[in-house]
Amino acid sequence: MTMTSEVAVEKKKLEKPPLEIHYMGDRVLRHPAKRIAKVDNEIRQLVREMLQTMYSADGIGLAAPQVAVHKQLIVIDTEPDNAANQPLVLINPAIKKFGRDLCMFQEGCLSIPGVYIDVKRPEMVEVTYKDEQGRPRSMKATGLLSRAIQHEMDHLNGVLFVDRVDNALVLNEELKKHGFSAQAVNPAPKGW
Repeated sequence: MTMTSEVAVEKKKLEKPPLEIHYMGDRVLRHPAKRIAKVDNEIRQLVREMLQTMYSADGIGLAAPQVAVHKQLIVIDTEPDNAANQPLVLINPAIKKFGRDLCMFQEGCLSIPGVYIDVKRPEMVEVTYKDEQGRPRSMKATGLLSRAIQHEMDHLNGVLFVDRVDNALVLNEELKKHGFSAQAVNPAPKGW
């Protein structure tokens, strides 16, 4: 997928990123995001600012609710150190199909810094979305990209990855170690 120069940003850390990432415990992370009616320059500017904020925080994905914007917008770059790899912009994404195979993999989140725990998710997803120009797109993703899409799409529904952790003991220990309250965890909706 190629990105237009309209939303391309340099992959570097900024001393002062344009947006503030909110942390677990902040109610803003639990509100469902609204569909974007029109993809315009304002949305493209938000994409740029989200990418700059994500790169500045050493992330590979960022959903608009994490920066207190309740819009269905996700940016992902599974290769932030590779200048040739273009980030993925998903507007109003919808998962059309989940693969049958589940896999366990460690996840982290910019909204829960320092916490890394295994989460079980489908290995493959098929997703439809609009790109930064408002064009309808669809793709199949596996591996890290599939996981990043699912993780960020959870944010659009007010779900955090810790809500999907099966091992409560490990979860509580990790959260406590990094200064987060287990009370901020909500049971995730079951099923895919």
